[in-house]
Amino acid sequence: MNFILLGLGLAVPEDYFTQEEAVLGAAQLGQPNDVEPERVKLLYQRAGVQKRHTVLGRAFIEDLLAGTRTSLSAFLPGPLDGPTTGQRMAAFAEHAWPPALSAARRALQHGNVDPKTVTHLVTVSCTGFAAPGVERKLIEKLGLPATTERIHVGFMGCHAAVNGLRVVAGLAAANPDAVVLMVAVELCTLHHCYRPTLERVVANTLFADGAAAVVGRAGTDGWRVAGTASILIPETDGEMSWTIGDHGFTMTLSRHVSEAIRTHLKPWLTTWLAKHDLTPEQVGQWAVHPGGPKILDAVAEAMSLPPDALDASRYILQNYGNMSSPTVLFTWDRLRKTTSDAPCVMLAFGPGLTAEAALLMPPNSSAP
Repeated sequence: MNFILLGLGLAVPEDYFTQEEAVLGAAQLGQPNDVEPERVKLLYQRAGVQKRHTVLGRAFIEDLLAGTRTSLSAFLPGPLDGPTTGQRMAAFAEHAWPPALSAARRALQHGNVDPKTVTHLVTVSCTGFAAPGVERKLIEKLGLPATTERIHVGFMGCHAAVNGLRVVAGLAAANPDAVVLMVAVELCTLHHCYRPTLERVVANTLFADGAAAVVGRAGTDGWRVAGTASILIPETDGEMSWTIGDHGFTMTLSRHVSEAIRTHLKPWLTTWLAKHDLTPEQVGQWAVHPGGPKILDAVAEAMSLPPDALDASRYILQNYGNMSSPTVLFTWDRLRKTTSDAPCVMLAFGPGLTAEAALLMPPNSSAP
């Protein structure tokens, strides 16, 4: 018996940067000493993100672009390398729960699930810490039982929603009566690097804020998580990292990540899919986390995918940016609305360098 996905909900903050605003804002927040402004602008264009939502709000964006301080935001340019980690965590505690709550409500409504029947709550985030945190707000605001069992998947990076699906599937397998709600929320814009190196400029060009939730139970009727898989790619521990500093969390993203994906992805996925009596060619949908254009290109090349196979991933990157863990669920939501029912591989990458995958099987499918 597998975990059946009854409902899916998505949410983003109301306010956002356009591509032009993001470039202008980056210039205000700090330019690297060794990179010309025109090259920074080119990097933003190559990232392919036309719109990125942020919890920092329209007043902050207008202040940033105009060089004013009417919003009194701690995230406006100052003498330091941006806000302290404490200030960023205070912002996370204030702003993370509203999009998480919106996504959770939509998932429950989509799945026609009574909040009072939820037995387990799994939260996912790598961009903030607070205790009590998002999970308490969700229990109170949604009206979940006070006895709801809680698990947090923390600081695992962009692939963490797949880790979360592994947790909810395990909970459902251990307790067939369980109703499990998973909520992933990330506020990546809180961690903009104000004095970036070239690598950190690349990270600045990609990230955005958002939340996604799924609710489900054990069963056989509906879209189901048929299996998950993980690989720690050897000799890549320095290629992607996410570390806590005095002025926020710092992303390191090496140009060698794409080559590691090209080399290691297909052998691993082919072996894993064979355990489910599938070949890569039989996978009809690829919900690939859009970590950036080069990562999507590397996946397409490694798996010999047709030109339109990653259109959903590219659409999400263009219109929402890289929201870290929720993003792969945004991608799957677009796929399920625009393609026929077919086996789906959900795939994401994160620090390690690690790849995580989930196999989603459509209703009435017979594959194990």
